[in-house]
Amino acid sequence: MPAALIGLDLDELRHRTEQWGEPAYRARQLFHALYAEGCHDFRRMASLPQRLRERLEREASLGLPRIERRFPSADGTTRYVLRLGDGKTIETVWMPEARRQTLCLSTQAGCPVDCHFCATAQLGLIRNLTAGEIVGQALAVLADHCDDRRPQTNVVLMGQGEPLLNYDATLKAVRLMADPQGMNIPLMKITLSTSGIVPGIRRLAREERRPKFALSLNATTDEQRSALMPINRKYPIAALLEACRQVPLRPRERLTLEYVLLGGVNDTPEDARRLVALTRGLRSKINLIPWNAVPNLPYCVPTNEAVEAFQKILRQAGRLAFIRRSRGQDVAAACGQLALLETPVVTRAHALRDHRLRV
Repeated sequence: MPAALIGLDLDELRHRTEQWGEPAYRARQLFHALYAEGCHDFRRMASLPQRLRERLEREASLGLPRIERRFPSADGTTRYVLRLGDGKTIETVWMPEARRQTLCLSTQAGCPVDCHFCATAQLGLIRNLTAGEIVGQALAVLADHCDDRRPQTNVVLMGQGEPLLNYDATLKAVRLMADPQGMNIPLMKITLSTSGIVPGIRRLAREERRPKFALSLNATTDEQRSALMPINRKYPIAALLEACRQVPLRPRERLTLEYVLLGGVNDTPEDARRLVALTRGLRSKINLIPWNAVPNLPYCVPTNEAVEAFQKILRQAGRLAFIRRSRGQDVAAACGQLALLETPVVTRAHALRDHRLRV
């Protein structure tokens, strides 16, 4: 099988081109063509000589994921199902706004972290993705939007998988996306979200160059969090928050705490007050995410009143708290819904209706 080039850094491309008897600057040209230009056809890499383009055709491949399906949402979001080289499938989400697009990328096929409110957890872990497969999602989706791309790209590593359980490939992908000579996405526009892998957080804290960091907390007691997220039994809240406090924050940077609100489970005023206590002295912002309904899971969407009351308690205590309404719910593209579904999941309106019928 021809060697895949997407996922190779400049040094690795230099080694490859030197083996072919090419001068060192050819590697820079190839790197620029792959990542900055997003050129996905060797024959069109005009900066390269004809003989090298022909050799690339014979002896190399891009290794780019193939777009299998597109699920466009009424709000402009698109959920992509991408086919990898070995036939496995993953999901990526495109979220456009006025002057930017946000790409939600997967770092694993499936996920080994059994968060009980998340659709992806039902897949289990299929395998880790390579750095090329992570970067390749961004390149494939950006190319698909070459005619309507915004000036700025943000990346969130919040798709399928736990990034810190695929640490090396994820961080290599981050470095490739942030390289000024390549995709040139600033590190402060890339966010890595974790369910709370303490050794990975500590390792991330030591990185000289790292993305922004978000913790999916979702509970305020160990009993509650362990019931929702079994990973908490290994890394309980106190150890988790202590590791977060060791992450050196850059000027104007805050740790992002993600808190999925489950109706009648973790959305009470007592939960909000405990969250205030847990975050005392922590330079953070809190994103409140009303649960996005997933078929066959025993949870309810919180009411608007409960969500707003929760936020009010946090803000009155001086916390930065924002309500994040997820996009793409009608096509199973929202937070916690990525499970390769071929049909849309329950909408928020339907979930609220069902909740009211039960109570």
